[in-house]
Amino acid sequence: MAKHSSGMARVGGKDSKDLPKFSRDICERLLADLERAKRPVLYATKCSLDNSIYNHKVGFLTAGEKKVATELNVSSVKKMSRAIFLLEVMLRNLETGGVNTKRELYYIAKGEVKHNAAMKALDFTDQDESDGVIDFICELLECYREDFNVYANDRGGQTYSQNLIVTETLVDGDTAVIDLSRLGTTPFQPKNRPQNLKLSTKKKLDFCLIVESEGTANTLVANGFTKRHNSVLIGAAGVPSNAVRGWCKLIQDQLDVPLYFFGDLDAYTMQNIFRTLKAGSAASLIRNQDYSAPDVKFLGVLPEDIAKYQLPDYAVKESDAQEGRALKKAHDALKNDPFFHDKKNKGLTEILNWLIKNKRRCEQQAFFSVNPRDPLMPEKIIVEKIKRGNFV
Repeated sequence: MAKHSSGMARVGGKDSKDLPKFSRDICERLLADLERAKRPVLYATKCSLDNSIYNHKVGFLTAGEKKVATELNVSSVKKMSRAIFLLEVMLRNLETGGVNTKRELYYIAKGEVKHNAAMKALDFTDQDESDGVIDFICELLECYREDFNVYANDRGGQTYSQNLIVTETLVDGDTAVIDLSRLGTTPFQPKNRPQNLKLSTKKKLDFCLIVESEGTANTLVANGFTKRHNSVLIGAAGVPSNAVRGWCKLIQDQLDVPLYFFGDLDAYTMQNIFRTLKAGSAASLIRNQDYSAPDVKFLGVLPEDIAKYQLPDYAVKESDAQEGRALKKAHDALKNDPFFHDKKNKGLTEILNWLIKNKRRCEQQAFFSVNPRDPLMPEKIIVEKIKRGNFV
């Protein structure tokens, strides 16, 4: 495992059995510094855009060399003390095999404080405070919170297929086998960490379609999309959660199938939804390896689709707080985001430039206007675009 500047080994979500040792090393180093009357310093990976590196050969945002140093002083003593306190609580999960959501962990920590008056100074006012400490611990150890059996309680996208089979290994070692073709129009939604799942198919799939809107995904399925096409269809529900990103990554790696994203044409979708799905986020640099799908292509809505299919589109009003903020972030992304600087993403950068210049937006549901009397028209357009290579 690679070393970083603080001498710690990188866990990277691979082997949680090493976490107790790494945690003990940190605590022993802190104690040794205190015994020598030296102020302890903790070094954590800086998870921000200015420490993000993008290489298309890797395919996702990775962390640079920048670290955030936390030195023990009056202003940081609570943060460091809380980190050690919560680290002990999280390590207990590994000892007992317990699993908790972040919300539950917040209340477990409050319970510890309630039963020990000496720990009152470490109490959390709200969950945002404990979540921040969990993030700090993971950035310190360069691991995933899932390595501590701590989950955000987010579920993978609603998934449909007539050919996909999912085998889940349960905590007690038993396995559960789910044949998605037997679920009807009920979606399969993988929970927590999808790396516990193994995928297989009855026959080789032609493609995986990731639809930004769960409602539109459900409509396509109800109209028979997965029965007519040898595919996997996923409703992603807006900005992809870690579970959605990890699920798409799993499909990409285990099934070796082309992935296409179908969503709105606007600055928010390009930056916050599609880029996050494809390359991860700056806020989770240590997680992007397993929580991004670098092979996914942007199927649309594309700028040229508006004229080709005579789609209704709308003016973006900079006076609107949300739309104005999205345009500002688009400017910032073109200037500072390494993903949009990479030559392999030239087509996506051109779309973002088009959106800024033209200040127009078009929703994915606009395809339902092409022939309002043909409920299968959106499906026909989607499949036609895939066959003709009309994607970025």
